[in-house]
Amino acid sequence: MHLKRYWQKAQLQKNGGLAPDAFPDEWTTDITLLAALGPGLEQTVKHMFETTESFETFEQWAKEVNSHQLSATKIEAFNKSITDAVDRTGTDTIENVLSEEDLHFWNANGYVLLKNAVSKQDCENTIQLICDFISVDVSDAATWYNEHPARQGIMVQLFQHPILQKNRANAYIRKAYEQLWKRKDIWVNTDRVGFNPPETTFWKFPGPNLHWDVSLKLPIPFGLQGILYLSDTEATQGAFTLAPGFQNSIEQWLNNLPAGTNPRTADFYALGATPVVANAGDFIIWHHALPHGSSRNTSAKPRFVQYINYAPLDAEVQTEWS
Repeated sequence: MHLKRYWQKAQLQKNGGLAPDAFPDEWTTDITLLAALGPGLEQTVKHMFETTESFETFEQWAKEVNSHQLSATKIEAFNKSITDAVDRTGTDTIENVLSEEDLHFWNANGYVLLKNAVSKQDCENTIQLICDFISVDVSDAATWYNEHPARQGIMVQLFQHPILQKNRANAYIRKAYEQLWKRKDIWVNTDRVGFNPPETTFWKFPGPNLHWDVSLKLPIPFGLQGILYLSDTEATQGAFTLAPGFQNSIEQWLNNLPAGTNPRTADFYALGATPVVANAGDFIIWHHALPHGSSRNTSAKPRFVQYINYAPLDAEVQTEWS
């Protein structure tokens, strides 16, 4: 359900028959549809906008992306969610994996670090997958800057593989998301991976610098984002960086900006941005109201990450972009 509507909206947008921001209230439905099917958002949008095809051909592509192994359980759950045939808010069986200390830190800082969420071996296997995919040898720095069509800055357009899916389905990570969302009916996205090599005289960090991925129109709804460190990461190693606690003051900060100021161009480091030092297998969940981003890698080693996030189908979104 919803797949043909999603495809049709894309066809209309391609031909100028539908504004890019039409049906903003369907954003989470669209994202959850892809979570049920398996392809990534950017992967799907790129495919649909670069390809002229029938709906039946698009269906076939969605199957091929998943090696014809679609999850009947996920499809059934998604269809039930569309028809409101499922309780979306049940919390009776949520297992609390975050301690009171974790939650206190979360409330104060807007992020939490899950130590040893993924095994070191799975992290090493994921790193090897990334390296093989973009023709990089971790032991040979000369290969770290190879051009590859799947490399977009520090992002790598790699979405489907059993080890990536295993990391996404990690029970500890999911339970932490359930506890923060206070509900179990959440869906994991299909996102990409990241490779951030050290800066050189010929290669400089391209960003993204600190930013928000949500509208800044108030009030900003509750939402989460997450990143898995695949390698031990020091502060100077392109570490994930955020402004701790800013979710508690962002409304006052926005309201006090001088008229005409673009908040997205602010000096986020003046807001107290801090790199998160962590080890391979550690997972960071943060409130999406925090300015966040990667950073310059001035160390001697590359940084490897995987982006993973969970959200419910009916997660509130701000329909007006600001």
